[in-house]
Amino acid sequence: MNLSFLRYGIMLKATVIIFLVSSCKNSDHNSTKPTTEPEANSRATHAFLREDIITSAEQKTLTPDKVMQDLKAGNTHYVQNKLTQNDYIGMLHHSAEGQYPEAFILSCIDSRVPVEEVFDKGIGDLFVGRVAGNFVDEDMLGSMEYGCKVSGAKLIVVLGHESCGAIKAAIENEKLGNITAMLAKIKPALAMSKDFAGERTIENHAFVERVVKDNIINTVRTIPVKSPVLKGMLDKREIRIVGAYYSFETGEVSFLDDK
Repeated sequence: MNLSFLRYGIMLKATVIIFLVSSCKNSDHNSTKPTTEPEANSRATHAFLREDIITSAEQKTLTPDKVMQDLKAGNTHYVQNKLTQNDYIGMLHHSAEGQYPEAFILSCIDSRVPVEEVFDKGIGDLFVGRVAGNFVDEDMLGSMEYGCKVSGAKLIVVLGHESCGAIKAAIENEKLGNITAMLAKIKPALAMSKDFAGERTIENHAFVERVVKDNIINTVRTIPVKSPVLKGMLDKREIRIVGAYYSFETGEVSFLDDK
């Protein structure tokens, strides 16, 4: 037998054996590879994410008072920085075929008032309408009628906030483009505050707060006057309409009693 050929055969067998041993070791190593801490934490966190939404059956069991208490509890979570961790993609998928929110929130446009977070809510929980100065017009009333009469929301919250720029502009009687007509809808709140004894300027925080709250109350009163649909639901106690004031200092929402 040719010596060179014999040596080649021995080397080939050795190479095959080394390859097989190495493969087995790698296979064993991969099968017993422990889950890293970030991976474990990610899986554990995902298990506690909320992905469910309000269903039609659940919405039908709600009452205006129950929704009110739920929003108050959610705001407490927000103030304490203990918001629910939401799986937004999961909620998105669950809500694709329908929505059954519990409340309609009318808020100012202010970027410092993140409405869903303020009440610890996610996708499908709330209807949110926003306009500077949180007043109502025909379009907003129609949106509220859709949210409550058509889609089953049980509560309307008119949410004003501390140091509102629209309120300050109304106090200053600003005139600029369409802002002029918009501010006219806020002016009734100034008339409501005519008994205010202090300085009636935007530098007086107490006066601005008074007008903000009077504007909230005026909007709450205006809704059933201008919407027979919502008034009928209100009279039957199918819905409630309430005012609320948001504090930039604490994040707390204070619900106002109508005067």
